[in-house]
This record gives sequence, structure tokens and C-alpha cells, in this order.
Amino acid sequence: MSHSQATTRNRAISAGVATAFLATSLAALLAAGGLLLPVAASAQQADGERLFRQRCGACHSLEPGQNRAGPHLSGLIGRQAGSVEGARYSAALRESAIVWDSGTLDAFLTAPRQRVPGTSMTVGVPNAAQRAAIILYLEGTGAL
Repeated sequence: MSHSQATTRNRAISAGVATAFLATSLAALLAAGGLLLPVAASAQQADGERLFRQRCGACHSLEPGQNRAGPHLSGLIGRQAGSVEGARYSAALRESAIVWDSGTLDAFLTAPRQRVPGTSMTVGVPNAAQRAAIILYLEGTGAL
């Protein structure tokens, strides 16, 4: 075998090894990514629970019928704003015609008093990532 043939053969082997390494690495990354996605979602769920307790839990319960300063949030999805029996609402929220879903909740939580002038809810969550985590947590609890 000549020197040029040996060089060509070595380059082909090196290219094959590199391709196999890249393919194996890519497969490992994809597998790891599949395993990490549930972990990331679980972390966001835990973060959402923590944020809910810090930002919302003093005034809202997730238990049906347990109103606090604000209404319980059990069964929130599809519910007309201002409609929980026994909860205190501002006239502005009762008359708002909002039906809760993840989009209306996101808009309201951004700045409640801007979305519904006259509402008695004062706590907003201007950070989009925190709102998303809270809404994901509520979805996981069955509230949404």
C-alpha cells in the first residue's frame, strides 16, 4: 500500500469514527433531553406551587367552598369572574364578563387593576415566567 493510499484509508477511518461518535453523542443528547423535559416541567410545577403560596395563597384557596379574602380557585377554568357563591367581589369584577381560562388569567394577573379598573385584587404578577409557572401549577391541581 502506498503512502497516499494509507493516508486516504486513515482519513476514511477517522471520518467514520468521527461520524459514529457524533451520531452516538447526538442520540445520547436526545435521550437525555427526553429525560430532562419531565424534570424541567416538574421543577416549573414546584416553582409554581411556591409562587402560588407566596403570591396567591394568603387570599385564595384551591379547596372548593373555602373562600378567603378572595374566592377559592377550584374549578376556575370556564367560570365567569365574580360568580363564586359567598365570595366578596368588586362590582367591577362581577360586571367584567371575563370567563377564566389560561389566557384571561394571564392577562388579569399581569396587572389586575389595569385589566379590570375598580377590582379589589391588588396583587399582580408582572413577571411572565412567574405567571406561567403559577398557571401551570393551577392546571396541574385541576383548577384550570
